[in-house]
Amino acid sequence: MTSPDAPRQPQQKYADRSFRSPMGIVSGVLLLALGGWLAVDAIVSGSGRAPWDAVAAMLFAAPLVIAFTIRPVVYASDVRMLVRNPFRSITIPWATVETVRSGYSSEVLAGGRKFQLWSVPVSLRARKRAARQAARATAEDPFGRGPRTLRLRPDAPLRAPADQAVDDLRELAERNAGNEGAKGEITIRWAYEIIAPSAVGAIALAVLLAIG
Repeated sequence: MTSPDAPRQPQQKYADRSFRSPMGIVSGVLLLALGGWLAVDAIVSGSGRAPWDAVAAMLFAAPLVIAFTIRPVVYASDVRMLVRNPFRSITIPWATVETVRSGYSSEVLAGGRKFQLWSVPVSLRARKRAARQAARATAEDPFGRGPRTLRLRPDAPLRAPADQAVDDLRELAERNAGNEGAKGEITIRWAYEIIAPSAVGAIALAVLLAIG
């Protein structure tokens, strides 16, 4: 039993920041709602093999919709980043991160390996729109200040969301790389909760198609 006067051990705090695509979540929810409505209608009103086809199709498709729309996220704490992609979860201690970058896609280089950040999709349209806003703001500035100075103004145009998220993650990596607990090995876990039901649904569909 611990004495009430004994010093308390500091607890590790995981105040994670999350980076994910709001549009991905919205589209995933809408697709699931549409698929669920069609499946329920087929089960209730369908005849013959239609209800079984609907169940198998939903079992196959729903996990994939979740995997590519709702599941992807990047969590960042003081000691590591957790990259949750459609079929894998990658835990990356900050000390192993070499860089975070965005080109045509967002990715992190860590431990000599490259991992995609599915939850931070790059939009070339958003990037061009942000560049036009920055150029317009620079042209309209009566004092001729450059984009670096304009960024300090409250009404200064922001960067494209993906580029801003990558900048934030890169800054977190640089700031937290020396933290206690930020060292260690990169670990990867497969998302069997997504893979298994989708595989069962695929097998069920194949069997139903085979038996006609």
